[in-house]
Amino acid sequence: MAPVSTVTSDKSGDWRFAKKLLPYLVERWQRVAIALVLLILARLANVSIPLILKQIVDHLGEIQVTLAIPLVLLLGYGLFQFASTLFTELRNAVFHRIGIDIVCKISSRVFSHLHQLSLKFHLERKMGAMFRDIDRGNQAISRFLNMVVFSIAPVVLEMTLVIGILWNQLGIQYALLIIIVVIIYVIYTLRITSWRRRFQIRMNEQDSSAGTRLLDSLMNFETVKVFGNEGRELDRYDRSMRKWGQASYQNNLSLSLLNVGQGLIIAIGLAVLMVMAATGVRNETLTVGDFVMLHAFLLQLYVPLNVLGTVYRELNHSLIDMGRMFQLLDEEIEIKDKPNADLLRITVGDVEFRNVDFSYSPGQKTLSDICLRIPGGRQLAIVGPSGAGKSTLARLLLRFYEPQRGQILIDGQDIRDVRSGSLREVIGIVPQDTVLFNDTIGYNIGYGDPDAGREAIEEAARIAQIHDFVLQHPERYEALVGERGLKLSGGEKQRVAIARTALKKARILIFDEATSSLDSRAENAIVEAMDRVSQDATTLIIAHRLSTVVEADEILVLDNGQIVERGAHEVLLSQRGLYAQMWELQQKNKSGIDPCDAMGQTK
Repeated sequence: MAPVSTVTSDKSGDWRFAKKLLPYLVERWQRVAIALVLLILARLANVSIPLILKQIVDHLGEIQVTLAIPLVLLLGYGLFQFASTLFTELRNAVFHRIGIDIVCKISSRVFSHLHQLSLKFHLERKMGAMFRDIDRGNQAISRFLNMVVFSIAPVVLEMTLVIGILWNQLGIQYALLIIIVVIIYVIYTLRITSWRRRFQIRMNEQDSSAGTRLLDSLMNFETVKVFGNEGRELDRYDRSMRKWGQASYQNNLSLSLLNVGQGLIIAIGLAVLMVMAATGVRNETLTVGDFVMLHAFLLQLYVPLNVLGTVYRELNHSLIDMGRMFQLLDEEIEIKDKPNADLLRITVGDVEFRNVDFSYSPGQKTLSDICLRIPGGRQLAIVGPSGAGKSTLARLLLRFYEPQRGQILIDGQDIRDVRSGSLREVIGIVPQDTVLFNDTIGYNIGYGDPDAGREAIEEAARIAQIHDFVLQHPERYEALVGERGLKLSGGEKQRVAIARTALKKARILIFDEATSSLDSRAENAIVEAMDRVSQDATTLIIAHRLSTVVEADEILVLDNGQIVERGAHEVLLSQRGLYAQMWELQQKNKSGIDPCDAMGQTK
């Protein structure tokens, strides 16, 4: 299994992920335009405050000034303070809605895309790590948009306005010095932040690793308890958390280095500017109002500029977190419908495999030259040793994978030429390991037909012979089944799966080792329920226990990916081949004979 990385790399280039947000912003251009207008108004109001403050100080210094002029200016000062706050909050309200809409839309796209990816993709991924990547990605999109609109854009706009005003009011030397300080500050921030990125990446990787350990351990709670491995699981989780803690500590140390350097650059720049302004006042080339105005402007710039370093770091981290989620959207969909694929048209439900070859990996053929046909409404059983390729046939029929050679036909239609959705609408499956949603029994049965009412759900439960069991529970169909159905026994879960399939009323049914983990009594009940569900349906039974397939219309014996025998039960027994050996071995095991002795006798 390939390792799952949390982020792409520790090099530059992640800004390409920001471009992926542009189409979503363009879709909402009207709200974006309103937010930008409010942003400009807020910044204009903000830079007007030091200008008014200069006028107030200069007028208060005049001996002959009337009280009315400072009073008007003071009222204007308060008005612009309020206007700055008002426009800022209006901008926040407008753009926050945009951010929420974009996060929701991208999340839905990722969710939909994941369901379109192949079974191979999901089998090769660690779900815990992928879940944390998606969760961090969602938060990163919102954080990125907020920082760009609420932090970076206002600072850049305000800095441009301030530099222009100081150039006009005090002279070019003040504007140039601010530009030099900002350039040095930005270069230092970019270089140190690029160096620091490796620590953030390492911290995210360890965070995902710890989350995966936690999720895997809790999902396998019973296995952990049965083998008494709580201490081992705690040790594995603790090691992951310690690695995360070390990475987090290194990340924090590098952050302190960045903050100290940024503070030093800002402090030197402020000190030089204030000395210049004080010298100008002493030489009477500047007024006290100019000195106050410059001080107010520098205070306005200092706080956001100081925060700009933090914003850039968070922006970079957001790009890292967004990257992994957008990479999921870039994963190629291996099983695609053709552009003009038709709906599957079912008549009798005839299923045919023609010369099918398939392998999961190059050089290791799983199925070779498979030819079989299930006439509509009939039963075909597939038996054989473990690893012979039995369940692979079901996966190919459901088009979770596609064969490297050959065709799979339903009523003469190649399943590659029809829409996958219409194919799976007519197929119902009861798997060996039934995994249920952590919801009610009624919900899990009703999953076979989301539009079904309670009466239909109960009727399906009766067919699967689970209705009486449900009625014994105080909450009946509202009883929760637990994570992956752990509150139910194996037989009860299988009955829920059969009821779900019965509710679907599928024309083609697959029973994939549906009784392999059950005792003989439960097996007989499940087989009876399977027979009731599969009446008039084309049925493929994949089984290890031969006792469940003796009534099948035809039985195929699969070994090493090839069909080695075929025929009815009695015919196969008379051939004294692999099927007869398996039957004899299972009958001896059922009679209580030591399996080791039975194996020796079979040989």
